[in-house]
Amino acid sequence: MTDSLPAAPLAEPPGPETRGQRTDGARARQHLLHTALKLFAEKGFTKTSTREIALAANANIASISYYFGDKAGLYRAAFTEPMGCTSNAQALHEQTELSLRQWLQAFIGSFLEPMKQGELVQQCTRLHFREMLEPTGLFADEIESRIKPAHAALVAVLARQLGLSVADDALHRLAFSITGLPLQLFIARDCVQAIRPGLIDPPEAIDAWVGQMVRYAEAMVAIEAAQRQPTPPPTGRTKSKAP
Repeated sequence: MTDSLPAAPLAEPPGPETRGQRTDGARARQHLLHTALKLFAEKGFTKTSTREIALAANANIASISYYFGDKAGLYRAAFTEPMGCTSNAQALHEQTELSLRQWLQAFIGSFLEPMKQGELVQQCTRLHFREMLEPTGLFADEIESRIKPAHAALVAVLARQLGLSVADDALHRLAFSITGLPLQLFIARDCVQAIRPGLIDPPEAIDAWVGQMVRYAEAMVAIEAAQRQPTPPPTGRTKSKAP
C-alpha cells in the first residue's frame, strides 16, 4: 500500500513584496526546504510531520502552507528541486547539427551538474532511494515525465549515430549503460568520498568526471558499431584432405 501524494496548489502571497522581502522569503523557503529534505530522507514522508519540520527549521508551521501549499507540496519540492533543471534531452536530440561528443557532453554534463551541491544532493539521492522503498507515487511520475523521455532521446541519437531505423534491445542496453556512467556517481558518492574525496570535492572535480565519462561513452558506441559490422567471409584456400 502506498501513500499517494495529491497535487498541491501553492498558497498565494498576501500582497505586494519589496525586493528585500522577496530575498528574505527565498532564503526562508530554501531553509525550510533543506530542513525538510534532511528529515524526509531520514524518516520518509509518512513518519515526518509538518510540526517536526517547522520546529527543526525554527519556522512557523504556517510557512509550509505559504511556500509549498501543504506537506505533499513540500515533499515534492524536496524530491525534485535539489536535482535542478537538467537539459531537455528531447531538445538536444532535435539539434541534429551536434556531433556525438557534443551531445554526450551536454547530456552527461547536465546529469552530473547537481553533484556540485555536495551533501545536499546526496540527501536528495537518499530520499529517492527511500521513495523506491516507501513509494508515494513521485518516483513513478519521475519515470514518466523525465526518465522515459530522456532515455528515448538518447536511444534516438544513438540510432542516428549507428544508422539504425529501428531501436533493438542491444541499442537500449547501450543507452542504459551510458546513463549508468553518471548515475553510478550519485549511488556511490559516499564510497568515493571515503576512498578518494578529491574526486568529489571541490565542485570543479565533477567536470573531470564529465570529460572522462564522455570518452568512455564514445568508446562504448564505437564498440557497438564494430559489433554490428557484418562478419567478413573467410579468406584463403582450405586444404583438401588427401585421398
